[in-house]
Amino acid sequence: MSEAQPFRYPIWTRGDLDGFFGLMVDNLVQVLLIVALCTTVAGMPQDFIFKRMLPGVAISLVIGNVFYGLQAHWVARRDRNAGCTALPFGINTPSVIAYAFFVMGPVYRASGDYNLAWQAGLLACLVSGVIEFGGAFFAERLRRVTPRAALLGVLAAVGITFIAADFAFRIYTRPLVGLLPLMFLLLAYFAHYKFPFKLPGGFLAILFGTVIAWGMTALGWEWFGGVKMSGAALGESLKKFGWITPVFCGPEILAALQAKGLLLNFLTVSIPMGVLNLLGSLQNIESAEAGGDRFSTAPSLAVNGIGTIAAGLFGSCFPTTIYIGHPGWKALGARAGYSILNGVFFTAIFLLGLGSFIGALIPIEAGAAIVWYIGIIITAQAFQATPREHAPAVAVSLFPALAAILVITLGNYLFVAGGNAAGAPTLASLLHSDNPLVEYLPGLLALTGANSAWIVVTLLITAVAAALIDRRYTAAAIWCGVAAVLTALGVLHAYWLDGNVIHELFLWQPVKAAATGTATFAYRAFPIAIGYGLATLLLIGVALRSRRAAGPGESAGETRVSLPTAVQ
Repeated sequence: MSEAQPFRYPIWTRGDLDGFFGLMVDNLVQVLLIVALCTTVAGMPQDFIFKRMLPGVAISLVIGNVFYGLQAHWVARRDRNAGCTALPFGINTPSVIAYAFFVMGPVYRASGDYNLAWQAGLLACLVSGVIEFGGAFFAERLRRVTPRAALLGVLAAVGITFIAADFAFRIYTRPLVGLLPLMFLLLAYFAHYKFPFKLPGGFLAILFGTVIAWGMTALGWEWFGGVKMSGAALGESLKKFGWITPVFCGPEILAALQAKGLLLNFLTVSIPMGVLNLLGSLQNIESAEAGGDRFSTAPSLAVNGIGTIAAGLFGSCFPTTIYIGHPGWKALGARAGYSILNGVFFTAIFLLGLGSFIGALIPIEAGAAIVWYIGIIITAQAFQATPREHAPAVAVSLFPALAAILVITLGNYLFVAGGNAAGAPTLASLLHSDNPLVEYLPGLLALTGANSAWIVVTLLITAVAAALIDRRYTAAAIWCGVAAVLTALGVLHAYWLDGNVIHELFLWQPVKAAATGTATFAYRAFPIAIGYGLATLLLIGVALRSRRAAGPGESAGETRVSLPTAVQ
């Protein structure tokens, strides 16, 4: 018997270079996004971000990228699959948006302490990491009991509002820096156009956006739809070149755990985002298997969780994830090298103090089109990857997010317009007005809720809608009943306003006196809880009637039905 032919899996291929550029640009934009949001939303100094947060990002990226690269080598040899492509891995965009806007931002606005906002972000990141790691062992069961439309609907809601819409506003605020990169992205990813020398569209978008920004600054035309860049800041950033040792944040995390309400108040954000990250990674592993690369689920998910936990322990507030798009990297010819190089690259950049150089060199507007595209793809996937008849349920998921972005934007604008001046208009003072133009503001605030409870509201109402489309009346009643209980407890829809700041108002909490001397407003949401309760009773009645009407061997209407052709 002849011996088996020796198997060789390449350490590096030409496709790895293309894959590296794509993954590197994607993660680079996330870093620019982190710097932009942490400085503007959470009030953090840039030096703090570069010295305390980005080293944690580096550690999380190198853990995951190196593991998934080595895993590809092992799987390739096991299956004798020379075309095996490593799972793409990086910073989770929806979590960056969610934790900056809905955890760190509210803490900073309420306290004025960026350090406390950072600690709240660390706790949220750790909660997500624990869920991702622990969920590696029961993710399949969780996915079976939760409609895909509900899971992807939450991501779609974040994607179309706080990612795509927010960055569309940025692009059209600085159009000469943003629009040309946007067209590069559309050509590359919508039209699948092949640029000369196989240059990635994302790389060209950032390159041309950066060149335009610096060129207009040099000509003194940055006011004409451009971005003001600073040569002095760029030179100063180079002086910060030098080794930065990652710092273990155990004392800060312990202090944050002891701070009243800093963990519990934001579980409505961190728990759903952790679950969504877990299940999204699971789906991406399945996508890779459909493309011919079969990775073990539990270790793949567990290392994703370990990367997120490591991020939180060493200063980063932002979870990592297994990226969507494995077939795309595979089509580029990337194997394992692109993943390992990506981890090594960012570790070197951030631990050598070059993060500030990148931030000074590349304006966030140059990468805004990439983040916009990510938001669009997340939203599109929610409609494409769910059963066709569940599309209306996904559409339902968008309403709480639309309310949230309106409330947050309006609150910010009112604060800028009036600040803390006596008599300045605020959200709370508008609620005391009898002007018919603000009649429905209470509905916007109730849908948004405190501590970004709208994320949980989105999950629940989308699950109810999906269950009803499938005529699963009992499941719909359970989801609706959960909404009723959580609302009665004050977890959902209830809020207490102090000026423009939205605080939680749980059932056991008294209404507090205003801390700033501004107008206040409290809403317990009991009418909404009663409404959910009555709806639950109705659904229970429908479920019982359906069972009685079902014939022998039938499933009492608990089967999926298609929408009329005209609606589809």
